[in-house]
Amino acid sequence: MSDTIFDKIIRREIPADIVYEDEQALAFRDVNPQAPVHILIIPKKSIATINDLQPEDEVLVGHLFTVAARLAADMGFAEAGYRTVMNCNADGGQTVFHLHLHLLAGRALTWPPG
Repeated sequence: MSDTIFDKIIRREIPADIVYEDEQALAFRDVNPQAPVHILIIPKKSIATINDLQPEDEVLVGHLFTVAARLAADMGFAEAGYRTVMNCNADGGQTVFHLHLHLLAGRALTWPPG
């Protein structure tokens, strides 16, 4: 059993502001938002990093992006635009080692991000 903070959120051991859930994924508001809308979309399957993905995970990762698009449409910012980001390992900015997709919106986002 994996024991990251995200695994604890999945098991409901830690509260989160959940905005979406299905059999494969869970989405919740980031506690340290970097934009007016900052949602984390995680697989319920524990995968530490992008480097740990297996061929059988391709559909699951695609599903995370489909959830992002659905949330963007449902929350009304799909047309204005949004950013999705998936960090990998420490130098890539990953701090929780459970695969997760950041969904950022609600303002014009600059590039490069930093």
